Amino acid sequence: MRVAILVDGDFFLRRFTVLAGQRTADEMAAEMRRYCIQHVNQEDGERLYRIFFYDCPPLEKKAHGPISGKAADFSKGETAQFRRALHRALKEQPDVALRLGHLDEANARWVFRDEKTLPRLLKGRIALSDLTDGDFRYHAPQKGVDARIGLDIAAMSHKRQAERIVLISGDSDFIPVAKTARREGIRVTLDPMWHSVKLDLREHVDVVRCNFPRPPERKA
Repeated sequence: MRVAILVDGDFFLRRFTVLAGQRTADEMAAEMRRYCIQHVNQEDGERLYRIFFYDCPPLEKKAHGPISGKAADFSKGETAQFRRALHRALKEQPDVALRLGHLDEANARWVFRDEKTLPRLLKGRIALSDLTDGDFRYHAPQKGVDARIGLDIAAMSHKRQAERIVLISGDSDFIPVAKTARREGIRVTLDPMWHSVKLDLREHVDVVRCNFPRPPERKA
């Protein structure tokens, strides 16, 4: 039985960092492949078809800090350097295919780094004068990533390139393609990496499985 593994790259990087800590680009590429291989049960006759990693090239534009007004060149930042190095490392990994969408730079904007900042600001717990550029991050929406995942799942299902698909994500937008795969007789495994998953997504996959140990519950 051939197993195809599709990795929502941005989701994987965020969750892996939460669960296992930071890695260099080369280490992250190797860890990603190692993590995915755990989903292939060779004792049951399964073999890896391919790992597909979906991501976007980093931002290459410049902007001004929301508080200081200082110029920021994102192409030279740590995030951009890491992403470029990661993409190079992924291309060198066996059985890994890199699929790239693009960032919607035209609609990029500064957003609060911590979602709790705005409520605290509105309640008067902090003042505008307390904020610095470090309280914000520059966000550009991804474009084309979900579409590529959906097209690949549909193509693999109709062409019978794999008998089981593992989707590493937590996005409910993939419900239609998961349903399509199952109608074609493909088993669908979802790995949300211990991120919360809506019931409607769970309903349309066969198995929910995470290879990381369950993290300890946070105390209220």
